[in-house]
Amino acid sequence: MKVLDYLEEIILFIAFAAMTVITFLNVVSRNLAGISISFTEEITINLLVLITFLGAAVGVRKYAHLGFTLLFDKGNKAIRLFIVFFTGMMGFILFGILFWYGVEMVQFQIKMDQKTPALGMPQWILSLALPFGAFMCVVRTVQVVIEEAKNVSRGEKTVEGDDQTV
Repeated sequence: MKVLDYLEEIILFIAFAAMTVITFLNVVSRNLAGISISFTEEITINLLVLITFLGAAVGVRKYAHLGFTLLFDKGNKAIRLFIVFFTGMMGFILFGILFWYGVEMVQFQIKMDQKTPALGMPQWILSLALPFGAFMCVVRTVQVVIEEAKNVSRGEKTVEGDDQTV
């Protein structure tokens, strides 16, 4: 999974850097030359979708999402295992639905031959960010459920992203 970790972080870095440079150039050209670069909005919005979903996947991997852990912390092994699998299933369902509808959206855009307004490129290329990001969230959710279930089975109550040890 180290390769996947590295790939996620490289994609996030490149997407964020590209978004920053493109937006900066658009602001400078608009204010100095009075010229607005219209395609920057298309690219920026789609890169933001990619960053959002890949960032969510990294958050899942690093246990960085907010959580209410009182029941987990005070529960016995069976309750903790139930919570791990229940929350994992809910995350899997959420990201699975987003992946499914993302794939359907991309297929529809291919079928309708939709083009982006400013660039005139196929819309589905930019829209791949949604199913790709959702798929990465599914992978990371499964990974975290397996790791957490192992920790609970061994009697460990600590999580990688927690600031405190219980």
